[in-house]
Amino acid sequence: MTTMIRVSGLQKSFTLHNQGGASFEVLNGAQLEVQQGECVVLHGQSGAGKSTFLKALYANYSVDGGEILLRDGDEMLDLTQALPRRIINLRQHCLGYVSQFLRVIPRVSTLDVVMQPLLDLGVDKAICEAKAKDLLSKLNVPERLWHLAPSTFSGGEQQRVNIARGFIVDYPIMLLDEPTASLDATNRKVVVELINNAKARGAAIVGIFHDEDVREAVADRLVDIRAI
Repeated sequence: MTTMIRVSGLQKSFTLHNQGGASFEVLNGAQLEVQQGECVVLHGQSGAGKSTFLKALYANYSVDGGEILLRDGDEMLDLTQALPRRIINLRQHCLGYVSQFLRVIPRVSTLDVVMQPLLDLGVDKAICEAKAKDLLSKLNVPERLWHLAPSTFSGGEQQRVNIARGFIVDYPIMLLDEPTASLDATNRKVVVELINNAKARGAAIVGIFHDEDVREAVADRLVDIRAI
């Protein structure tokens, strides 16, 4: 098995500047390994550090100590030491992230929002468009919405656009932060299929899922965030 993620000694605290500089620790020496084709699901009570851990893996949060090694081809890159341009490059071709919320530029069409990550890799526009349409169809986003800006959509519709954008590139590593939180049972099943297809092609996945049925359908391991 090929190790895709290796985290060791991860430490992260937050300082509350509006409360006299009080500091609280979220991660203390966290460690985790994830193999190619494996989905590790984090669980634990709200506020235990699950989303913080994922954001650290995506380099959205700096950390106070430890290593975050992610496989990029033949090398393991330590995100805690990587330059910003190296992280941007890694996110383009290697590291995917689906959050609970869609954040897009206003007035950009849904189809363009979904296509963009694949276009950024230099893939032909016709191929990008075809894959985007396929994903939107699978996720039951009506065709009449594809040329409209998703900022006006319902929460569930926005989230399905968000998922389509996150899965349009076949990332070797994927981070999923409650992607099914606002979805109905039908669309949760579609997301389960997308995740299992990603696993089948060898993607390493770390996810947080509110829905027990989704956890059971995709998890190779359940990991308590307080125990790592």
